[in-house]
Amino acid sequence: LNLTQCHYQTIAVCWNTESTKPKKLHNIHVGIAVYRMESRLDHLYRSILLTKFFTRGWGHPDHLQKIIKLRKLVGSRKTAPQEYLINQDKNITITKEETQDDAILLTGHFPTPVMNYLPDMCPPEIQQAHFQAVLPRYPPPGPRPLVLQFAGTGDHFFWRRRNLMALPMVREKKVASIILENPFYGVRKPKDQLRSSLHHVSDLFLMGACLIMESQVLLKWAQKEGFGPLCCHGISMGGHMASLAATAWPLPIGLVPCLSWTSASVTFCQGVMSKAINWKLLEEQFNKTKEFKTDIWDLVDSPEFDSEKRYLGNHSITMNQQSLSTSFPLLSNLPLPAMRKPHIDPNPEALHFMRGLMDECTHLGNYSLPMDTELVELVVAEYDAYQPRQGVVPLHQLWPGCRTRTIEEGHIRSYLLKQHVFRTAIYDVLERMVDKYPHQGL
Repeated sequence: LNLTQCHYQTIAVCWNTESTKPKKLHNIHVGIAVYRMESRLDHLYRSILLTKFFTRGWGHPDHLQKIIKLRKLVGSRKTAPQEYLINQDKNITITKEETQDDAILLTGHFPTPVMNYLPDMCPPEIQQAHFQAVLPRYPPPGPRPLVLQFAGTGDHFFWRRRNLMALPMVREKKVASIILENPFYGVRKPKDQLRSSLHHVSDLFLMGACLIMESQVLLKWAQKEGFGPLCCHGISMGGHMASLAATAWPLPIGLVPCLSWTSASVTFCQGVMSKAINWKLLEEQFNKTKEFKTDIWDLVDSPEFDSEKRYLGNHSITMNQQSLSTSFPLLSNLPLPAMRKPHIDPNPEALHFMRGLMDECTHLGNYSLPMDTELVELVVAEYDAYQPRQGVVPLHQLWPGCRTRTIEEGHIRSYLLKQHVFRTAIYDVLERMVDKYPHQGL
């Protein structure tokens, strides 16, 4: 019997002690929890990375309030701002055109629409959205499918998505792509930011707001240029950003999020990424700043909380509970995820606040459903330690009709070895769109 790399919701029974993946995997039921094994490689890879997240804390309370209020508007297609889309295509500037093999590359930029709503939060570097279109040199007859690609964590500039996904899709199926640079990444990275280390929790939410609005501009531009069907795609964090973008589009759209799930709360509070956070700093700021416990907490709405904002997750917990401050009474009876050793256990209140913020701004239950969930194909890794799928409402329950394909690997091996699976999922979705909407030019 070998119990290896167990998540707090993850235990595996392995009869082969030399393999990182059991030849025979048995689910153990403990109460109502189901436990599975995680990838050792995911844990090892994260342990050798130097990148840390939220190195300067939560962000200014005023900024958090503003981004949450904007999120509540953007989360519904009925209330989302639309005025920024009027004549926005006229602001798109193509700065370079070149030919590479069977593709034409167009590089361009346009002002990020978020400047209309949160100008004081946008560093100068992120105020222009940068993109590269990778188009078939010899377009196919009939539909002209196009995929809008979003960046995963650490995916700076265009070259990686261009070489691993966009150019192969041009060669294999003559599928075009638009590759959008993340705010805080590549040419949009602030000068004082180290690698992918976002300074504040609020920066992640600002990134999401920018990408949602910028994606609508690019999708509308692609549609005007005669491309369709349209599909959003990304891997890891990029998959989640693609999902957010698809919820805002007012027409049926393909969506292929890979190695992502319902909310970033499980990523940063339960997955291996939780070890890349300075929880001590977050705890200190949380205790010193009363607005976090009052004004901001009052705005937080998580589909995973009950009416008193207590976490509803029904999972076994191994972390020792600490007594909760009477100054934050809503956190009583809070079940806590176990954090792997060696690691400093986060303060329960700071952890719960993080979960609430992440769910408020990233939980797909807080956004409109994609217009046609049958055009959604989820690609998940069975042993993913970066993106746990426990402790949160399953995405297929939020989006009835979506499909799921599973890779029998962890997060890192899936990314390195299974790009062809991601492309196949995209092709299948595009074919379904053509069959279901043959005359609508989506």
